Amino acid sequence: MKIIVFDDDPTGSQNVYGCPLLLKWDQQTLARGLEHESPLLFILTNTRALPQDIAALRIREICKAFIQVYAKTNIYNKELLVISRGDSTLRGHLVLEPEVINNELGPYDATFHVPAFLEGGRTTLNGIHYLNNIPVHKTCFAKDRLFGYKTSDLSQLLEQKSLGMIKSKDVEILSTSKLDFASNNKRGMETLLDWLLSLNLNKQVVVDATSDEHLMIFANAIKTLISKKKFLFRSSASLIKALADLDKNPLNSKNLASLRIRDESGLPKPGLVLVGSHVQLADNQLNILLMNQDCVGLEFPVKKIANILDQDSPTSLIYELELKVLNQLKMILSENKTPVLFTSREEYLFNSNTERMSFGIKLAEIMARIVREVSFQIGYLISKGGITTQVLLESGLKCRLVNLEGQILPGLSVVTPESDSSYNLPIITFPGNLGNDKTLLEAWKLMENL
Repeated sequence: MKIIVFDDDPTGSQNVYGCPLLLKWDQQTLARGLEHESPLLFILTNTRALPQDIAALRIREICKAFIQVYAKTNIYNKELLVISRGDSTLRGHLVLEPEVINNELGPYDATFHVPAFLEGGRTTLNGIHYLNNIPVHKTCFAKDRLFGYKTSDLSQLLEQKSLGMIKSKDVEILSTSKLDFASNNKRGMETLLDWLLSLNLNKQVVVDATSDEHLMIFANAIKTLISKKKFLFRSSASLIKALADLDKNPLNSKNLASLRIRDESGLPKPGLVLVGSHVQLADNQLNILLMNQDCVGLEFPVKKIANILDQDSPTSLIYELELKVLNQLKMILSENKTPVLFTSREEYLFNSNTERMSFGIKLAEIMARIVREVSFQIGYLISKGGITTQVLLESGLKCRLVNLEGQILPGLSVVTPESDSSYNLPIITFPGNLGNDKTLLEAWKLMENL
């Protein structure tokens, strides 16, 4: 079995290990990913950073490339599961992306919506999605300027996000009671399998989950029917873990921290922290990290950059800004301190979501270029924020794929560029919405062996 994950930012592999994460989908790179020994292949689409029309084009492009390459690889006869991985707090193109995949790789008998991310306190019960037992529409994530929403009822949310193409009354709920019944006796599992077998015509199904056992029972049922039914999934990371059912990672936090690069004398090189995420949790984590005297903050002025980019010929001014920040970074590194490069925290308003997304990518590209210039002076990198991390890996470090080593803390993955890359840095991919106020500090301390 091969599990193909279309991941809308580079953090969806946050509870598995030992698999490739692709940042390109040319035939050679796709073939390398498909032939990897891991049952998992992640394709980092970065579509959460794109407007709807561009996101749809990208997913369609990847699907067509996948079809071309799939038959040429040695996994042609393996059974496939396709997952559209999205944010567990419901930001992103949660209807659009599985719809495009269904059109290109389907038709599917059903699409299952499984946003529960149990490791992060995200659960679903009676079709309602929660974060730490709070309906998710009451959290700060529902106020996202690009992907905001006003309901935690997933059936209603599907209707709203599909502009009425999906009717809430037609959405099925796979309840925890049905899953509990399947876990307790043979008849319960047979009932669940029969129900799954009855699904067709791309039925939309919300899956409840409040425990690992619920996802494992669901995953086992899906794998039982893999040769009989064609199912698609829009899920967070927890379902991926359940479907892959990997053994425990032999690398622990200490092993992963030891990937830190050392200089010729054997001393560990200093690290660098990059913070682009703008959710309140990221602000809190940044503030606590900067209380440590060995971490030196370096603010990246968002408003100033936006004003420069609005000019007719911004190139020389952007170059001057990059050079100034680069020199400041080098000064901090020369003092053997950890520079913390972060975007200014104030909210900058745009005329449209498309303009906002475009600026976000340009901003991330500028930061990625700066980081690339010091990449040989540092021993590790912590990158917080999905778009920031994606652009860093793809545009900054020019990676075609990275290898997922494991998690240094729950949900915080360590990746390394492919062996033939010019950059061999261990990079911690840190989701914007994960952890508590001290998690960024804890990750830094682990890498510093404190």
